[in-house]
Amino acid sequence: MADQVPWHLSGDYFENCNCSIVCPCLVSAAAPLTSRPTEGFCNVPLIFHIESGRYGDIALDGLNVLVILHAPGVMADADDEQTEAIAAIFSGAAGGPMSAFTPLISKNLGVSKVPITFRIDGKTRSAEIPGILHMSVDPLPTMHPSGEMWANIGHPVSPDRMALAVGAPGNTFSDHGMRWDNSGKNGLYAPIRWSNQA
Repeated sequence: MADQVPWHLSGDYFENCNCSIVCPCLVSAAAPLTSRPTEGFCNVPLIFHIESGRYGDIALDGLNVLVILHAPGVMADADDEQTEAIAAIFSGAAGGPMSAFTPLISKNLGVSKVPITFRIDGKTRSAEIPGILHMSVDPLPTMHPSGEMWANIGHPVSPDRMALAVGAPGNTFSDHGMRWDNSGKNGLYAPIRWSNQA
């Protein structure tokens, strides 16, 4: 860690996987990431908005990031062969929360620069990449006056505070030969505050 570039960021995130609500990878009697996904495989985009942040001397304020994960079966059974990181923070190579996923990565498809629109409208999170991604989540319905169900499920992105959500109709991703429709499927969202410094 001593030779790694120091970094920190804060902002917001959401995801919409293809599992039925609630995803057994994170909420089940089995150890985390060892339960079979409800569809037998997992397709999940993780979408981030960096409100403020730095990677060494480089400002990251206002950037949006999309991480696409495909696990062909149980996540913990994935091949642990890793490729060299291109995007240091979001590949986990620079430490921090995403480093929890690096043992699960068998193939890195690389990094592309594309325009990503990220919006928060009340309790709705949405993102758009023209021709590639249309994604939106809303909180799961609840009787609580806040209109949200927050849990501390230990998810690497935000271990202590995660809202349970559902994907909106028309949630699609199409790139790298993959086509997903996660409409009506499991979603999550949370504010994030990350750093690779203790």
